[in-house]
Amino acid sequence: MRFLPHTERDRSRMLETIGVSGMRDLFADIPADLHIEPGSLDMPDALHEAGIIRKFTQAAEQNRHAGNTRCFLGGGTYHHFVPAVVDYVIGRGEFLTAYTPYQPEISQGTLQALFEFQTMIARLLGMEVCNASMYDAATSVAEAALMARRVTRRERVVLAGSVNPRYRTVTHNYLSRISGSSVDVPCSGFATDVDAVVEAIDGETACVIVQYPDFYGSVYDLASVRAACDAAGALMVVAFSDATAFALIEAPGSLGADICVGSGQALGIPMGYGGPQLGLFACKKKHVRQMPGRVCGMTHDARDRRGFVLTLSTREQHIRREKATSNICSNQGLMCTAAAAYMSLMGDAGLATVARRSAAALSRLVSGLPDHVRAASGPRFNETVLSFADGDSRDHFLAGAEGCDIFAGIPLERIDPKAEACHLLVATTEMIEAEDIADYHAALEAVR
Repeated sequence: MRFLPHTERDRSRMLETIGVSGMRDLFADIPADLHIEPGSLDMPDALHEAGIIRKFTQAAEQNRHAGNTRCFLGGGTYHHFVPAVVDYVIGRGEFLTAYTPYQPEISQGTLQALFEFQTMIARLLGMEVCNASMYDAATSVAEAALMARRVTRRERVVLAGSVNPRYRTVTHNYLSRISGSSVDVPCSGFATDVDAVVEAIDGETACVIVQYPDFYGSVYDLASVRAACDAAGALMVVAFSDATAFALIEAPGSLGADICVGSGQALGIPMGYGGPQLGLFACKKKHVRQMPGRVCGMTHDARDRRGFVLTLSTREQHIRREKATSNICSNQGLMCTAAAAYMSLMGDAGLATVARRSAAALSRLVSGLPDHVRAASGPRFNETVLSFADGDSRDHFLAGAEGCDIFAGIPLERIDPKAEACHLLVATTEMIEAEDIADYHAALEAVR
């Protein structure tokens, strides 16, 4: 029996409070042609189980997804290959049904998996300490800003405009509820304006947040940002979206990052319509007491047997609320386990191969562009921006590419509202083959 306590009057008052005229307005972000009108579904009264499975299988086969298309989508979520053993590991009952490991005596497997995850992420990022874990990349960036304010006892946060707009939006939302200020530094030509970032750092700055590679895929030198932070006494926070990059380019820790935050989705987690994702958070050891989330540690018992415990857990449900460094109560333990399984399988050489193939695919894509399409200049990892003469030609290309089973990129204004409607954010991974790039170029030639 269903229990629906809200009356029509209740629903009307809720809609009035949030400022919409009807329930359909709540789904305005979904394209109108995807809305299902009442009575429009051809649903028989009843079917036997085999018939139901057949019907839904046929319907599902009409979906286009990364598994049956050529996927050039990025912007924070990437189509990397996930070995079958990753799903097998996290599907085991010991991991799948495990919750927060409050009782170490019965949670050794989960705790060890998280400990190994921390170790591998710290190595990959070149950092001293990593937690286990955060909700997603956006909340990791926001929590890094709060942590930097606690460490420096300052309230001003500087964000490079080349940081993923969604990360910046969440960070500004966090900071809008407390005293202090935050400022975005405009980027330049789809790349980080390092000089402008340096100029924005002053004696009141708690931290500067940069993304590396940045939202547009640009790779650049962080030395001047590090020097400016040292001169002003600010922390340098380095964000990222595709963690596989650091198997190829220099790690943030080696570049002087005080705090390193970003997404672990590229490490064995499918795209999944944008989630679940995995927020990574690492810092220098001297700041660990201010790090949000939890840290799993290794110890020895009275019989000198190795064991694993929650060494640090500074969330509001564990200690006095005013002493907590974070109210994040949804770490991604299962996703940590998936990432640990993936990194264990790939090893240093495997991750390096993934990174090299991702970068090489972008290089081939850019080198073969027709004259009427321009790629953003400067060094890139596996992501860039393509610019068309106008929005109509770009959209015509997207439609033609989709007809060839190519997800050709993301219209930039969908993620960055300030962008003109003639730009396309494009990413490549090791899943992109030479023939996929050839077909992409052919689709571009068709709109000349």
